[in-house]
Amino acid sequence: MFIDKAKISVRAGDGGNGCRSFYRDKYMRQGVPNGGDGGKGGDVIVRVDTHFITLLDFKYNRHFKGAHGVHGLGNQKKGREAQDIIIRVPPGTTVTDIQTGCLLRDLTQPGQELVVARGGKGGLGNRYRREATKGEKGEEKELLFNLKLIAEVGVIGFPNVGKSTLIAAVSNAQPKIAAYPFTTKSPVLGVVRGQKKDFVIADIPGLIEGASQGRGLGDMFLRHVERTKILIHMVDMAGFEGRDPLKDYRAINQELKAYSPAVAKKTQILVANKMDLEGAEVKLASFKKEVKKKIYPISALKRQGLEELIEAVGKKL
Repeated sequence: MFIDKAKISVRAGDGGNGCRSFYRDKYMRQGVPNGGDGGKGGDVIVRVDTHFITLLDFKYNRHFKGAHGVHGLGNQKKGREAQDIIIRVPPGTTVTDIQTGCLLRDLTQPGQELVVARGGKGGLGNRYRREATKGEKGEEKELLFNLKLIAEVGVIGFPNVGKSTLIAAVSNAQPKIAAYPFTTKSPVLGVVRGQKKDFVIADIPGLIEGASQGRGLGDMFLRHVERTKILIHMVDMAGFEGRDPLKDYRAINQELKAYSPAVAKKTQILVANKMDLEGAEVKLASFKKEVKKKIYPISALKRQGLEELIEAVGKKL
C-alpha cells in the first residue's frame, strides 16, 4: 500500500530533576551541598532512510515519545542523558508543524536529519549553593508528513493511455497493467538505463478533468510531479474509447496550470502512443496541424519507437 501523507504527534523527553543533597561527616557542623544535575531529555529526530519508499508505517504508529533524562544524585553525580528517538522517513518527505502551518524542512538527501522536538534541559543540583531545580519539559508537536516522489521524469496523461505499459517496457518497474482505467492507483518508480544517462521515471496515476481540484484524487497525484525535471506527456493517438487526442492534451495542460504554474512550465516531451492501432496515423496528422511541437510516435505495447524516446529524454536531462 502506498501512503504519501501522515499525521503524527511527537513529545520529547523531560529533563531529569536536579538533586538536593548534602555531604556531612562527624567533623562538620553544616553539610556541604553536593547534589548533581539532572540529565537532558531525549530529542525526537526525523531522519531520511532510503530503505523506505512510503509513509505506510505511520498509518499504525502515530505517537512518538522521547525518554526522560535521569535525575541527579548526591556526591555531584549527574543524571544520564536520555537517548534520542529516531523517526525514519523516505527521501522526498516534507515536515510541517500543524499548529503553526510552518514548513520545517524538505528532506531529500539520504541521512538528512531534522530535530522536530527538543528534549528538556536537566535541572541543576544544589551543589551550586542554591536550591535544586526541576528539569524542563520536552517540546510537544503535531506534525504532517507529505511525501513527494523524487524522480527525474514523470509520465502523465489520461487513464488508460498506456503509461504503465511504457514504464514496464523501458524500466525495471513492474506496475499493474490491465485494459481498464485507473489500474494504477499509486505512483510507481522505475530506473531507466539510457545510453547517455540513467534516470528515475515515475508512473503518475491517470489524471482527469478537475484533477487540480481533487477530482479522482488528482491533487494527491499531481504533487508527485513537482520534483520532476521533465514530464512525458502521453496521448492515446488512436482515440481508444472514443477519446479526442487533442482535447485530452489540452485538458491535461490546463489541469497542470491550475494546480501550479511552476509545474505547467516544466519541459514536456509529447508522446503519441498506440500508433499500432487502426486510425492512429490519420489522427496524428490532424493532431500535428494543431500542436506545433516535436511529437514522438510510439507503441508501448509493441515496443516501437522507445529507443528514440529514451534518447530524447537523456538529452533533455
